[in-house]
Amino acid sequence: MALLAAPLVLAACSGSPTSAPAAESSAPPSAPPVPTGGIDPSTAFTPVSATTLTTPAPVTGTDGKTHLAYELLLTNASPAPLRLDKVDVLDAGNQNVLLSMSGATLGANSNLIGGDTGDEGTADPSTAGSPIPGSATAVVWLDVTVDGTLPAALTHRVNATMTTPGGDRPLESTVGRVDVSTAKAPVLGPVMAGGPWYASDGCCVDDTHHRRGLAPINGKLLVPQRYAIDWYLLDDQHRAWTGDPSKLTSDPSKLTSYYAYDKPALAAADGVVVDATDGFAETTSAPNPPPLPPIKETVGNHVTVMIAPGVYLLYAHFKTGTVAVKTGQTVKRGDVLGHIGSSGNSTAPHLHFQVMTEGTFFPTDSTPFAFDCFTVNGQVTERIWDDVLGLQPDPVLPYGASTDTSRHRAQMPLDRNVITFC
Repeated sequence: MALLAAPLVLAACSGSPTSAPAAESSAPPSAPPVPTGGIDPSTAFTPVSATTLTTPAPVTGTDGKTHLAYELLLTNASPAPLRLDKVDVLDAGNQNVLLSMSGATLGANSNLIGGDTGDEGTADPSTAGSPIPGSATAVVWLDVTVDGTLPAALTHRVNATMTTPGGDRPLESTVGRVDVSTAKAPVLGPVMAGGPWYASDGCCVDDTHHRRGLAPINGKLLVPQRYAIDWYLLDDQHRAWTGDPSKLTSDPSKLTSYYAYDKPALAAADGVVVDATDGFAETTSAPNPPPLPPIKETVGNHVTVMIAPGVYLLYAHFKTGTVAVKTGQTVKRGDVLGHIGSSGNSTAPHLHFQVMTEGTFFPTDSTPFAFDCFTVNGQVTERIWDDVLGLQPDPVLPYGASTDTSRHRAQMPLDRNVITFC
């Protein structure tokens, strides 16, 4: 019976002649056309090569504009010196110019890798516009603002002059195409209660140590503090501290003269604590900034909270002994994480806050964030670097009041804004 059944099974599995699949075509698949000579006519040797250090990510600032802060690395691939004359940032789709820098503006917003970044007013004006030596790389610090539709990608038109034995040779190259991130900046709750809080060294255009903190870490160039903010609490006279300035930074007990000192820092979103570190001593500048601590102590006593995969909140420089959570603990928005202090690489009590792509400060990329509700009280009108904030003869900060009394929602405070959280 088994021998007789086998042909029946085979017959049942075979289709009729009319339902058999058609024979596969022996013709080769079509291929895209090859340019004449095998090379696209637009292909060219470019003395300048370009890359970016991050994917530009959009965030709306308190000016109502969408900001894209990132860095463009330009390498002179020739042996001859190359002077940057102009850099245009273009919408890669319609080729509209979104940002154009030349002359002194370009010189103030670019520097050689390993050279003076110009952060915190240290740039030497005499070096502005200095050529890029052969085989060297310069970084151009970019803050592109967009009023309308966000471009899907950006590209960069570089005009330069090469110095050759035969004379100056003008060059133009379009390089460094980069996609714009489609990710939305996380919208967070308050990191401290109330206010007014001074957002020092924030995004995006000023030459701050956060924005220009280019660091070679584990064999890779990073800007780990690109969007970080240092927060100081002010009183109604716009002072960050009160008392005798000669003692503020030489006597650790005078840290209490800063209004931010010992104020609680709050979880800005629900999440899980991935790092909670305490026990580092607090530091002061007496009267000069303290020496840089070992890299592992940079952020001092701190808490890192993961609020989504690849999204971490860093709270740094807490007062010794005040970290209120443990690694692995679940926290809710509004929970107290610790109290503001001056541990780690800090010159005065403040809260260093930022969003990171990794659960560790080094190495990480720094991405934008926004707060769900705050008002803008005003603006500190002059640059006062963190290192000398407590060394001013007059503690009253130069200040301009805002006429805007509306609540800002889903926006990022910009550099030197003074805000109050809702």
